This record gives sequence, structure tokens and C-alpha cells, in this order.
Amino acid sequence: MKGIVPQERIERKIINLRGINVILDRDIAELYGVKSIALRQQVKRNIERFPDDFMLQLTPEEADLLLSQNVIPSKRSLGGHLPYAFTEQGVAMLSGVLKSKMAIYVNIQIMRTFTKLRQILTTHRDLKAIIDKMEKKYDKQFKIVFEVINKLLEPVESSSVRIGFKKD
Repeated sequence: MKGIVPQERIERKIINLRGINVILDRDIAELYGVKSIALRQQVKRNIERFPDDFMLQLTPEEADLLLSQNVIPSKRSLGGHLPYAFTEQGVAMLSGVLKSKMAIYVNIQIMRTFTKLRQILTTHRDLKAIIDKMEKKYDKQFKIVFEVINKLLEPVESSSVRIGFKKD
């Protein structure tokens, strides 16, 4: 069962909310192969394990924003409640609450994915610092090169425009 969930699939489920990388309860439930309601029940039974820095509940405005960005397909998919979002520590804590073999293997993959994302961000910052240092060192003839490199290193703004084919 090792590697049961591809890392790319998990990466697509991680979103940035309030400046923190999180996974929504519905996405974690899907990855674990359980119903969202069952996951939320387990969390509520063990709520003391999930302080504010492990789990947060979306505000109505955040839920609407995720709906408009197609992260959440529809309000109906929320099941009548505002979703919970789990930080990396919250996902780790879920392994103590959900004890199935599937949950254990998926949890390991999720933790590896969070670690990989953290390494990428660190490398990105290190690369930016090196380029800034080089830019100061070399004369103005390379200015355009550094402008292009810096533009490539800027974070990509998410667009609310859907890409793909339209159904008639």
C-alpha cells in the first residue's frame, strides 16, 4: 500500500488560506476514503487535539471565495456547514484520531508533500537571495536579465477564469 496516493494528487488539495498551507476536511476525507461527516465527527470527539494552529474553520467569506475559485464545487457540497481546514500539524494529529491502515498511509504521503512544499519555498527564497546578490555585483548591462529572472520568481496570481472547454 506504500505510495497509495500520488503526491501530485495531494499537492492539488493543499491551498493557502490566511497565509497558511491547509487541506480542507472534504479533501482529507476523500484522500482517506471516508465520508466527510465521519471525519468531522472524529475531530469533534477529540476536539482538544485540534487547537487553533492545527485546525481552523472557514468564514462565510472564505467559503464564498473558494466557491468562486472553483476550489469548492458548490455550496451544496459543503453539507450545510463551513469547512474545516487542517494545517500540517492538524493533519499529523488526524493520524491519532483516524486509525485505519489507509489513513496511516495517506497521512504519511500528506506529511511528505507538506515537507516537499516547504523545501521548494526555502529553495525559492535562497535562489532569490543569490540573484539579488548577483544583481548588485554585476553592472547595468545585465539589468534586463535580472528583471526577467525576478519577474519569473514572483508568485503567480490565481485567476478566477476557468480554463478548458465549455459545455453547450
